[in-house]
Amino acid sequence: MDHVTSDVPVAAYLERIGATRPDRPDLTSLRHLQEQHVLSVPFENLDYHLDQPIFMDERVLGKIVHRHRGGGCYEVNPAFAFLLRALGYEVEILPGRVYRPGGVLGPALCHLALRVELAETWLVDVGFGRNSRLPLRWDSRDAQRDPDGEYQLRDAEDGGIDVYLDSRPLYRLDTRPCRLEDFEPTLWWWRTSPQSPFLREVFCTLRTETGRITLKGNTLTFVNGEERTTEELSDDEAVLAAYRKYFGFNLDSPPPRPEPGNREVAGPQLG
Repeated sequence: MDHVTSDVPVAAYLERIGATRPDRPDLTSLRHLQEQHVLSVPFENLDYHLDQPIFMDERVLGKIVHRHRGGGCYEVNPAFAFLLRALGYEVEILPGRVYRPGGVLGPALCHLALRVELAETWLVDVGFGRNSRLPLRWDSRDAQRDPDGEYQLRDAEDGGIDVYLDSRPLYRLDTRPCRLEDFEPTLWWWRTSPQSPFLREVFCTLRTETGRITLKGNTLTFVNGEERTTEELSDDEAVLAAYRKYFGFNLDSPPPRPEPGNREVAGPQLG
């Protein structure tokens, strides 16, 4: 990830997320790009259940840009990094560990986020489910208001940075940048381990201006402000229609439902 690729379809990517091409790589444009990405590209794990490959290199752009899909942090954050670098931003890859219920940290390198260097340094994350909609100032330890809640970065005892949402810990980041290749063993774990939260359930969620839309298995949930409504979809055709209508992509068949397993393993935080 220490190079700028010439293969990024910048115009198509910007059209995919409904964003305007920036005149310069500045904070105003970064805020616009991140918000549009969060509101356009779903956080989803369908390919983990469809037995499809997960790419962290430039091949992920075909999935997100041309097939209008989303993905997990190993896909959407690298894809966004490719776009930002093509637009002139300085971007670093940061490894992280996700907090589980009870305040226990998950394995190393189980999350991937971005750090963007401008006049100030910013945390950018479009691939967590409960990530901020706008960049977070890296060197601030004050609460930072965001359209989706109050975020705060706190210094951790091991030298890392804990990211909180509404006083709840989300994940811990290592401050030392790494390479995309460093995540390959952990990606294998996410794809194969019975303890992998991504294998516990099938989900697809997309932030909206006032809430989010989430499809877990056959359960479709709409959150609009404080209001939450749920609908059980009757069959596979209804599930496929929901993917088309609410998330903007087509599937030939829905992902198979995972077998019941260890419910002590928490799934991703989707809100």
